[in-house]
Amino acid sequence: MDAPDHDSGGTNAAGALAGRRIAVTRAERQLGEARRLFEAAGAEVLDLPALVIGPPDEWGPLDDALADWDSFHWLILSSTNGVEAVQARLERRGQALAHRPRSLKIAAVGRKTAARLEELGAAADFVPPEFVADSLLENFPVSGWGLRLLLPRVQSGGRTVLAEAFAAAGARVVEVAAYESRCPAGLPTATLAALERGQVDAITFSSGKTVRHTCSMLEQAFGSCWRARLDPLAVVSIGPQTSQVCRNLLGRLDAEASPHDLAGLVEACALALKGSD
Repeated sequence: MDAPDHDSGGTNAAGALAGRRIAVTRAERQLGEARRLFEAAGAEVLDLPALVIGPPDEWGPLDDALADWDSFHWLILSSTNGVEAVQARLERRGQALAHRPRSLKIAAVGRKTAARLEELGAAADFVPPEFVADSLLENFPVSGWGLRLLLPRVQSGGRTVLAEAFAAAGARVVEVAAYESRCPAGLPTATLAALERGQVDAITFSSGKTVRHTCSMLEQAFGSCWRARLDPLAVVSIGPQTSQVCRNLLGRLDAEASPHDLAGLVEACALALKGSD
């Protein structure tokens, strides 16, 4: 899934990034919590929106699935974007996640996803101990055999591991596009200028798509030598899938968050920069 490898929480990194300039890649309208945590650790945050969240090419498959939602046993949500999309489409029908059928349980990947469901009065029935999709598979509370599962997800670029694994376990899985995450037109002026001057200490990534889109925008801005702009920076990832994309496209990774949430990302960033000039 394209969603975060994942989420937000408290941090012990207060002051650990004092004087550091960190480029934080997030979705266009989801930089607030990351900024708060990095600034609490003393960093100056350079916004680097790497995802523009919008509707899928067509709503039909999601609408059809939601019209039949009382036939599903589980609704699996892996991001706040998925939560928002499902809630919005339900509201068009005069329904809401808070009033789901008694037979339908909700699984949420990530603390932030679960928190948004709580805010909507639709508390998740299951949240895996780690904020990655693989943990959902490993800790799912019931056998998948005979279950009918609804998986709203990003339209393109996400992982299909959940659907494949549940299908292999005997579940009937319906995967539908709930939103799309597209590449922004280019880098923000302030962040571009900081990169040109070599005034950035680290760059953080919160999903595989943020890596891919950032690479695209850097190439657009700096041409074929764009990777050289990242040579002085620490490259920090939120989780294992994002880390693999960093290695594939950037050729390296300096630190990975543990736990795989925003607080862990701040601490991993501090660790990667510890002792550097």
